[in-house]
Amino acid sequence: MLNLDALPSPLWVLGTGTGVGKTFVSSRIARAWAVSGPVSYRKPFQTGVDRPDHPEADASAVAGSGITAESHVLLRAPLSPLAAALQEGRRLDLEATAAWCRRPAEGRVLLEGVGGLMVPLAPKVHFLAWATDLQIPCVLVALGGLGTLNHTLLSAEALMLRGWRVEGVLLNPGADGTSPEAAEENASVLRGFLPVPVHVLN
Repeated sequence: MLNLDALPSPLWVLGTGTGVGKTFVSSRIARAWAVSGPVSYRKPFQTGVDRPDHPEADASAVAGSGITAESHVLLRAPLSPLAAALQEGRRLDLEATAAWCRRPAEGRVLLEGVGGLMVPLAPKVHFLAWATDLQIPCVLVALGGLGTLNHTLLSAEALMLRGWRVEGVLLNPGADGTSPEAAEENASVLRGFLPVPVHVLN
């Protein structure tokens, strides 16, 4: 398993799509880091909630002892940030959100993406294009089972072509009910294609 405590800060937790377990992985990394010092978890875009302390907010799931969890842009509809903002008649200030992500913090900084890599944030701007300018390394979270090879390879290639440093790929069989054995088979295939560590979460 990837040594979570050795991961660099700041760090993005990104996913191949919605529902792959980014928040689960963020929580595990944050708790591993919090053993040795304070952690600042930041969720720049959160959809499907109307307040920071909403029980469905990702920050609520990650917050804990030694972990400060914050959300920036909150949008009520469980849609892409662009679609949810349009429903509310809003246009997201992406420069202000980038500045919010860059703020200094005590201890280590962990950021969590929203949806998949190319989820739309604004007209003609998807997440990956926006986040690349921040120049922060990442881990990529993916499902464990059927379809994950294609989605993971496409996502990893998109990241690497834009110059991202990918610290590792984490297959999360718990998100789609895949057996550990099947997930490990997929991980083995991915290791033959990717120049980064590939691990199966347990």
